Amino acid sequence: MYRIGQLAKQYQINADTLRYYEKNGLLVPSSRSDSGYRFYSDDDAKQLRFILRAKSVGFSLIEIQELLNIDNNRAQWACKDVKGMVEAKADVIQTKINELIQFRDSLQGLAKACCGGPESAEHCSILDALEESA
Repeated sequence: MYRIGQLAKQYQINADTLRYYEKNGLLVPSSRSDSGYRFYSDDDAKQLRFILRAKSVGFSLIEIQELLNIDNNRAQWACKDVKGMVEAKADVIQTKINELIQFRDSLQGLAKACCGGPESAEHCSILDALEESA
């Protein structure tokens, strides 16, 4: 059994993160002492590892909860269900990447149009372009 500080240290996270996961129903300590200390089992540590791995690849806490539900009831789900979730997440990330590329290209275009000199910004092409866009 692990106390909250021990488990947090083992996974290099803050104890508040574990409390947050508990508050959101992702990770519930196996037991509590009479004085209220949380105790986590090896299975709880395994579930925390799952949560952290899912989070590291971009899943939200709501999505992680869904993945945990699937993991705990594997016989009721098909691999295609999990794959569909992963593909949908990859699509969302690709859309964000495309948006970021557009932002970068727009910013680079603004920067190229500006002389960047020491003169007054009264005729700054960047400010003018932003005014026109609004």
